[in-house]
Amino acid sequence: MAGVEIDDFSAPDEVRRPDRTTVEVITIAGREVGRYTFQPGWSWSECIKPGAGTETCQHDHVGYCLSGELRVKHGDGSTADVTPGSVYHIAPGHDSEVVGDEPFVSIEFQGTAEFAGG
Repeated sequence: MAGVEIDDFSAPDEVRRPDRTTVEVITIAGREVGRYTFQPGWSWSECIKPGAGTETCQHDHVGYCLSGELRVKHGDGSTADVTPGSVYHIAPGHDSEVVGDEPFVSIEFQGTAEFAGG
């Protein structure tokens, strides 16, 4: 590993494309970082759940929202909207959906390795 590493999403190492989903993955410092794009009408239960084999998303997410809005409903009863500029942590046991007509775009620093078929 070099003392300084720089990468970007112009040529990701991997691209995952479930229904209404694009996850672009780069690996830096031995870790995966993902740029997630969820199209309007996207929800975890409709687009990811069929391949996940679980009732809710079981990944722990830490990220930053660039654009769009995502409504998160957690199994503990909490609900929150992730909006542009939000830094978020979403614990395992949630469902989520895009709100409105704009794609939701975020950068995730945790949770990418297994999300959407990784």
